[in-house]
Amino acid sequence: MVKIEIDGTELHVEAGKMVIQAADEAGIYIPRFCYHKNLSIAANCRMCLVEVEKARKPMPACATPVADGMKVFTDSPRAIAAQKGVMEFLLINHPLDCPICDQGGECELQDLAMGYGNDISRFTERKRVVKDKNIGPLIQTDLTRCIHCTRCVRFGQEIAGIKELGATGRGEHMEIGTYIERSLVSELSGNVIDLCPVGALTDKPFRYRARAWEMIGHPAISPHDSVGTNIELHVRRNEVMRVVPRDNEAVNETWIADRDRYSCRGLAHEERLHRPLVKREGKWQESDWEEALEAAAKGLQRVAEESGSTKLGGLASPCATVEELYLFQKLMRGLHSNNVDHRLRRQDFRDQESEPQTAPLGCTIEEMEQSDCILVVGANAQKEQPLFGLRFRKAALQGAALMFINPVDYPVRFPVAEKAIVGPEGMVRALAGIAKSLAENRGESLAAGWASLLADIQPTETERAMADQLVNALRGRIFLGGLAEGHPDFSVLRALAGLVCELGGCQLGFLPSGGNGVGAALAGALPHRGPGGGRVPVRGLHGQAMLEGDLRGFLLLAVEPELDCANPLLAQKALGSADFVVSLTAFRSPAMLEYADVLLPIGTFVETSGAYVNAEGRWQNFSGAVSPPGEARPAWKVLRVLANVLQIPGFDYLSSEEIHDELRGQVENAIKPQGISPWRPESLDFGRVKGNGELVRIAEVAIYGTDGLVRRSQALQESPDGQAARRAYMNSADASRLGLSGAKRVRVSQGGGQVTVPLVIDDSVAEGCLRLAAGFEEAAALGAPFAPIKVSGTE
Repeated sequence: MVKIEIDGTELHVEAGKMVIQAADEAGIYIPRFCYHKNLSIAANCRMCLVEVEKARKPMPACATPVADGMKVFTDSPRAIAAQKGVMEFLLINHPLDCPICDQGGECELQDLAMGYGNDISRFTERKRVVKDKNIGPLIQTDLTRCIHCTRCVRFGQEIAGIKELGATGRGEHMEIGTYIERSLVSELSGNVIDLCPVGALTDKPFRYRARAWEMIGHPAISPHDSVGTNIELHVRRNEVMRVVPRDNEAVNETWIADRDRYSCRGLAHEERLHRPLVKREGKWQESDWEEALEAAAKGLQRVAEESGSTKLGGLASPCATVEELYLFQKLMRGLHSNNVDHRLRRQDFRDQESEPQTAPLGCTIEEMEQSDCILVVGANAQKEQPLFGLRFRKAALQGAALMFINPVDYPVRFPVAEKAIVGPEGMVRALAGIAKSLAENRGESLAAGWASLLADIQPTETERAMADQLVNALRGRIFLGGLAEGHPDFSVLRALAGLVCELGGCQLGFLPSGGNGVGAALAGALPHRGPGGGRVPVRGLHGQAMLEGDLRGFLLLAVEPELDCANPLLAQKALGSADFVVSLTAFRSPAMLEYADVLLPIGTFVETSGAYVNAEGRWQNFSGAVSPPGEARPAWKVLRVLANVLQIPGFDYLSSEEIHDELRGQVENAIKPQGISPWRPESLDFGRVKGNGELVRIAEVAIYGTDGLVRRSQALQESPDGQAARRAYMNSADASRLGLSGAKRVRVSQGGGQVTVPLVIDDSVAEGCLRLAAGFEEAAALGAPFAPIKVSGTE
């Protein structure tokens, strides 16, 4: 620590810090443009010039390290004169277009010009003009306003890990732009909007829609992934105009993904459901709430009476709030059915009795970047949960060994120590090889069951290298992602990962799907466990079994099964053959209008209050920012009234807070199963997912296909990632073998359905596989992932 003085205030500051950091910690304001606490120091705007005793000239506070005995003056005549001089230079070429600038009213340049600018310009020459560049559907450029702070450039290089924006030219001829005229492809690109201190980079879908002073900010939590990103909704006249990040260093730092920022564009989609709909004699009719709820209740009761309550099933979205999920499972169990599940994209449930109470991260989000070795199994690290990808990148740049086992060599923007790009069956084999190598290295004999299972496994060099990295790590971690969760041998993968952690001294974690997958498990939206993991007297059917079984009635909560389930064809067949289907939904889709009988309009996350539980187990509450459109209502209110119509006791709630408090009490007091032992597979059947000579489909959920709101954001669907999800990717060897090397489009057939999509030859896909994402409309015509498909060329 060193002792310094700023404006007469004595401070004790950690050696090596910059003057501006010391001032910020002490609450002493120093103007700045280029400095940002999460970016490197550039010191190119000079707005933070301060007077330092005994220095010959003013010094930039952002690039001047503290020294013992230093005296700094931020508001002396000399410092103020220097800051005013810098401001005059910045305004020489800046256009006077504040009235039409989207940044107006929240512009750092405007604010500082009020304090440090002159009322008359001494500059009489013509201002420079910079041609705007089209960098995609998400960000609007007005580069004449640029003051060359380079925050956007540094963000891409240092945070996102991709050098998309750069500077060409020098002095007033310097321009910010892409090196090649193309769109930004980063899934975090929208953060440059918040970083830009002027109006040079603005939100394109939001352009000219509202002024900063017209909007009111409402804190919220993003529901699109398990990070639990803190966001702020800007609302005008009961309409969400835009979404911006809310600082939380423990969760999302100061960043949000483009999915969190632009999903609000789907709120006003033409498919938004405003009034209850009831199907009568095969035709849809608008109805009032009383009539619709009566129809829903009578239909569910009829199925229970005629076919038995065990023929009722409930599918819930992992993006619903814990309050909605708690009431949903409570209503289903009030109908004497334990057929409740939120694990819509899982195919393998063999070990569900021995799985943890929840599927948490296994550490805090901040601790992820402190790991020294990370093995990721079955995950597209940067697209699946973008802000977890940032943590992986930070860990790698700090020296951690990042390793991957995937069927696709997904691009990452950090150093990778080892990777095994293998087919679906190879994922199981690779983990088995690592476990065998660890056992051999330690000279330990495996337990009898594992010894026989791994007897024929011969580790490859890559698997031995991964084992060496894990066993030498002090803070090693293994994460199973979305692709692993959807694998037909997910239980085997989890068991092998647990064995590797046991042998290597590592910690096992999961990257849960949905924004509230952990909360759904805690709320009891499971067939074999109640709230808090408590016991249920009779085990119900899991999600896959519901669709495979002959259920006669379904209750859906914020789910589009044709897009949200692992097997879309199976889901549509099961719902289509059911006698009665009630859907609580914010949107109506063409498929839903075919299989449903009653549609009850509910609010999205911006129109309700509740809580989400993120991957690390953090409960985060939020309130509704706007009222639901038309006659739509928050889902917890609809479930409460529906339960009252069904005459199920215990639904006398007046607020979501009452539901929240009841659930927290049950979570704390639940009688949980004791002595859960790890599940061990009976065999390692490496032929379980082979294509029998055909290709096997790899179907990760598209980054912009995670839920109904994201899917209906046109801006996201027009982005490079949105377009890339609608293409098929095949290894060149497979393309040559099948005679498709020159094909532009291919016909993909699976389970009686088929789609025609563009083909991309991509050697990052493992041989024997075809990569075609799930979660968008075209994919609804296909079956389950990791299953055989047929591919043929088109005329």
